[in-house]
Amino acid sequence: MATGLLLGLLCAPLAHADKVRDLVEVAGVRSNQLIGYGLVVGLDGTGDQTTQAPFTTQSLENMLKQFGVSVPATVQPQLKNVAAVTITAQLPPFAKPGQTIDITVASIGNAKSIRGGELLMTPLRGADGGVYAMAQGSVVVGGVSAQGKSGSSVQINISASGRIPNGAMVERSVASSFGSGGDLILNLNTSDYTTSARIAEAINRSYGAGTAHPLDGGSVAVRGPLDPGQRVAWLGAIESLDVQPGDAPARVVVNSRTGTVVIGSDVRVTAAAVAHGAIQVSISEQPQVSQPNPLSGGQTAIVPNSTVSVSEDGAHMFKFGPGVSLDSIVRAVNQVGATPSDLISILEALKQAGALHADLVVI
Repeated sequence: MATGLLLGLLCAPLAHADKVRDLVEVAGVRSNQLIGYGLVVGLDGTGDQTTQAPFTTQSLENMLKQFGVSVPATVQPQLKNVAAVTITAQLPPFAKPGQTIDITVASIGNAKSIRGGELLMTPLRGADGGVYAMAQGSVVVGGVSAQGKSGSSVQINISASGRIPNGAMVERSVASSFGSGGDLILNLNTSDYTTSARIAEAINRSYGAGTAHPLDGGSVAVRGPLDPGQRVAWLGAIESLDVQPGDAPARVVVNSRTGTVVIGSDVRVTAAAVAHGAIQVSISEQPQVSQPNPLSGGQTAIVPNSTVSVSEDGAHMFKFGPGVSLDSIVRAVNQVGATPSDLISILEALKQAGALHADLVVI
């Protein structure tokens, strides 16, 4: 049976327990974004066209001045082996000076590729403007691009951006509130009142009543020792506890770009009838030649002749009973030969009619 439909099916989850560490994040323990601006050199003629990206030439001249090299004002360097780039990175929590982190390098000019380039030393700054890391190294690019003299080109993935593993060295650590006294706040990765209550219950069952209490559906407060070393051991013990999370909400996720549809096992549809049809519009062009009469002085001309027809083929209608399950939805949709685009329209219509009892998320 031809389906023409890509469905990701989430089977009904069995009862299981997860570690607390997989369900929560500790408040105040977070990564920080870093960004920088720099130059990639050593490209094989695929760098910025400086006539259209003058900031690349200006950046290069400013860098050369730091090394005592002065470029005359009358000279306009036309360099094709240099590209201006932005560098982004995530500074992990508790990162200390001397440790290295991965960085991402992306062209901001019109460079065709930064494959084989070398990033010159670039400071990476945080949201407060302070320098937290220094980046430098050879760029690793996963894409490939090539172009012939006639203008024909081929490209696989993106070659104007790449990564440098361990390409930045941390120069400054970020202060954390973890070592300060007070309660430890555990923020749930997915807010759920049941999960929040069960985490607090598991902690109290292991370490005594009153040790933890849920603040809301997304946070749990835990009493912690004042000594930083004891807080580390205390939190490690709590993160090792087993907790059975609450049931996942009924949800349908649609990727409008790829046509991928993921339907949760708890999705239900109340009684509804759905009609699915395909309207086809055909336009055919059959130009005709208009020949004038002899000695009339007219000219031969081509007269357009268009034929337009509209047809509706493959019309289907199916009915959902009350409380129909995921299997029934998939079977009915496949029987009518719906495409991913058709399924998205059907789901949206069911949601508007109030027959789809699930969150419809389109990404």
